[in-house]
Amino acid sequence: MNLSFLRDRSFLRELLVIAIPISFQQLINASLNMIDVIMVGQLGETSIAALGLSNQVFFVLILLLFGLTSGMAIFTAQYWGKREIEPIRKVLGMSLVAAIFFALIFTLVAVLIPESVLGLYTKDAEVISLGSSYLHIVGFSYIPVAIATAYIAILRSIQLIRMTVVATVAALVFKTILGYGLIFGIGGLPALGVRGAAIGTASGWTLELVLLLIFIYAGKTPLAANPLTFFSFDMSFFVRVLKTASPAVANELFWSLGITTYNAIYAHIGTDSIAAINVNATIEELGFVVFIGLGNACSVLVGNRIGAGKKDEAYEIVRRVVILGVTFAIGVGLIIILLRDAVVGLYDLSPSGENNVRWLLLVMACGLWVRMFNFSVFIGALRAGGDTRFALLMEICSIWLIGVPAAYVGAFVLHLPVYLVYLMVMLEEIAKAFVSGWRFRSRKWIHDLVNIPGAEVG
Repeated sequence: MNLSFLRDRSFLRELLVIAIPISFQQLINASLNMIDVIMVGQLGETSIAALGLSNQVFFVLILLLFGLTSGMAIFTAQYWGKREIEPIRKVLGMSLVAAIFFALIFTLVAVLIPESVLGLYTKDAEVISLGSSYLHIVGFSYIPVAIATAYIAILRSIQLIRMTVVATVAALVFKTILGYGLIFGIGGLPALGVRGAAIGTASGWTLELVLLLIFIYAGKTPLAANPLTFFSFDMSFFVRVLKTASPAVANELFWSLGITTYNAIYAHIGTDSIAAINVNATIEELGFVVFIGLGNACSVLVGNRIGAGKKDEAYEIVRRVVILGVTFAIGVGLIIILLRDAVVGLYDLSPSGENNVRWLLLVMACGLWVRMFNFSVFIGALRAGGDTRFALLMEICSIWLIGVPAAYVGAFVLHLPVYLVYLMVMLEEIAKAFVSGWRFRSRKWIHDLVNIPGAEVG
């Protein structure tokens, strides 16, 4: 393994300038999400389950938005490599149109039929009732989230990271403080329980969008133009961008549906099982913060290099990030294993719930390095390189031919405890690692989308 790149200060500086702010943003997000679950967790396992299952709707939406905006940001990263501003603004307009369309659908679902959606996951009437009250409120924040997500993806692709971090962190802190006051009735506020968490969340995400727009225009960034000009793109360009972004959207859709299917299976094992899964998910998110920063930084640098015609450099960047990420993941996994008992003590769980959390954390920690490898190659290479169709095929096959069948067999045929079902689900990550590693080494994932005849915006 060639580690000589660790002496390449210019590479490390360029990588970390992007990775550190994103990781910090994700750290705050994960930490405050964990605090949210801890606060709601004081209300019992039913409240934890209700919050977790309600957030499955948001989870599917945010992944669809991530697929859409990151798929379109492939173009903006490459145009930024060529230092062309006008096409970047037009791609932002396309992203906003599509993101708002998806968010509107999810808003209607969350506000009008929350009971029907939650009924797909659980038959526990109390969980459905609590979860519905949460969705009724938080659903109104989905459109502001969609607009903010579109802006954040473009800002990252042109290496304007700091303002996204400040806006998101401020919104998260506000959401947590307001949520705390409304959950428990602190500072003269009414004690609303799960509904209080929903009001805090909806208010926080709306604030994020307001702050982003203020920073973009006050800072006179490349996106600080008349918004009407964003939508002056011609249809041929729109179709070309959608052709590349659509597989990324489909990828996130099938992946998110797979994850929600896992959670439906876990929920059918028992309320204590899905509560344990939600606790494990918050720690997993916290443990993954460094890797999200590295993966997204890798994606930006790779897109910039491909746009500048430097394909060999793009390949080498991914190789280096994979080595760094896997090494960090092993260390983080060991830390999680050592802190398992401390984590369990933060929540009001039944004895079976505590046992589930301990074993889930062990399985998750041991498999963290495999997930990091897949994330780095998937986001940093396949998606950044425009290889979205192959990525879609790989994701569909791994989840729906391996992961979901394994979860079903483990839960309903073998009647295994939730942590062993979770272990069986990890088989899809292992299979995906072999395929993504082969694709990376082949270099077939590198697609120049902006330096080709007909690539002009018009």
